[in-house]
Amino acid sequence: MTEITPWLDRIFECDFPVGLYPNVLARVRGTAPRLEEAVQGLSLEQLIRKHEGKWSIQENVGHLLDVENLLWHRLQEYISGAVALTPATYQNIELKHNERAIQTLLSDFRVSRQRQMNLLVGLQPEAFGITAWHPRLKVQMRLVDHLLFMAEHDDHHIARIWELRPRKSL
Repeated sequence: MTEITPWLDRIFECDFPVGLYPNVLARVRGTAPRLEEAVQGLSLEQLIRKHEGKWSIQENVGHLLDVENLLWHRLQEYISGAVALTPATYQNIELKHNERAIQTLLSDFRVSRQRQMNLLVGLQPEAFGITAWHPRLKVQMRLVDHLLFMAEHDDHHIARIWELRPRKSL
């Protein structure tokens, strides 16, 4: 069986054409409905169950919501011409997402992501080529690269949620 690559081990190539930004925006826009589909029909017990000491389904959803503030801040940095992006600081966060209602997490995520999309669709095409230094990856990233990084992060957690869902027997 192939082992799933951990998120922090992922490598990102920043060499695809900037003109693919509409495709990347489509992925970013589609996260909220795919996230909602991934948790649909699950009981509270299934949503908050820890798996081998790792995050529950609901904690994965909450993490995506937590990251939205960082992503919003980084979008502002790109637009303002910052040289480097703010680093993520989530090492010591105390997760309390299992104490919130899943519908609240999903709704808050949808609102936050829509705010970002409203900003992004108003940008001129050349804005997607603006660059800034990514502190963890140690690479210059264009805005379009960062958006793909964001979409991949979303997909990483959605894939994990699907992996954690109970298997139905045939």
